[in-house]
Amino acid sequence: MAGARTIFARSQRRKAGLAERRVWELLRGGKIDGHRFRRQHPVGRYFADFACDRLRLIIEIDGGVHGLDDIVLRDHLRQTDLEAMNWTVIRFVNAEVMDHPERVIRAIRSHSAGLNL
Repeated sequence: MAGARTIFARSQRRKAGLAERRVWELLRGGKIDGHRFRRQHPVGRYFADFACDRLRLIIEIDGGVHGLDDIVLRDHLRQTDLEAMNWTVIRFVNAEVMDHPERVIRAIRSHSAGLNL
């Protein structure tokens, strides 16, 4: 039987918006240089939109609600916690993903180029 965290992650994957689905198409199956990403992956007490354990990289896709003051603060605190766990967080807004998906690919490649893997 699946635990509460697994059930939550599955429900989030089913509710993914258009921008998240677009990013998943870019990432799934190691399409970017073989780097394997997972959707709604638990990292500490959080769930990352997309995470690559090998790169210690989280990709977050932010919709319009992320412009609200209380959400901006929550995102900042969350990102600070994730960075304290040695993860790098890269954020994109929905429109950027839809209009310029190549920026996601460039950001991942730029991050991985700086690592000694």
